[in-house]
Amino acid sequence: MAHNIINLSTEEISSRLSKASDIPSDRAFPSGIINHDPRPAAVLIPFLHKEGEWHVLFTLRTDTLPEHSGQVAFPGGRTDPQDSSPISTALREAHEEINLKPDVVEILGNLKRLPTITNYCITPVVGVIPWPYEFSLKKEEVSKIFTIPLKWLSDPNNHEIQQRNLQIPNKSIPVIYFKQYDGELLWGVSAHITINLLKTLNLL
Repeated sequence: MAHNIINLSTEEISSRLSKASDIPSDRAFPSGIINHDPRPAAVLIPFLHKEGEWHVLFTLRTDTLPEHSGQVAFPGGRTDPQDSSPISTALREAHEEINLKPDVVEILGNLKRLPTITNYCITPVVGVIPWPYEFSLKKEEVSKIFTIPLKWLSDPNNHEIQQRNLQIPNKSIPVIYFKQYDGELLWGVSAHITINLLKTLNLL
């Protein structure tokens, strides 16, 4: 498996992603959690070559943000009226958050859309970025960027599902938690997107 991951070409990644785009998510929440239509959003899943293998880039959100504060995440956010597509949203947000210029990103495809408990419907966009790269963080939103090897993410020993209790009595949802990497904990919606990515690429 590790050998296959290292040698996975951008063409093969794109081919596998093409089979997943626009597929409705099977993720659902208990009744009473979400009471109105979700807001569209998109994130960029940045692939890069580092030390001879594929890595995925993540951000750490600041502790002062109103939603998902202090969590490991992908660059991204809600769709603005001027955005022409989920790709446009993902690239704009990545530029705003970490100064990743849109014209250096090679888009490979999308994952299936994913609803969140904060009532967004996220389209994950996968793209290859150059490495190394001179990032500049938007300090009020992002406190850190780091990468995790795709090989490590695809190891089933590095993640598990736990039940998380909700504010509604006797209600809980399954939540994916990865082991800590580089001192950071990947969990929640970003972990769910990561698992969808690995399954789509036939790495899980």
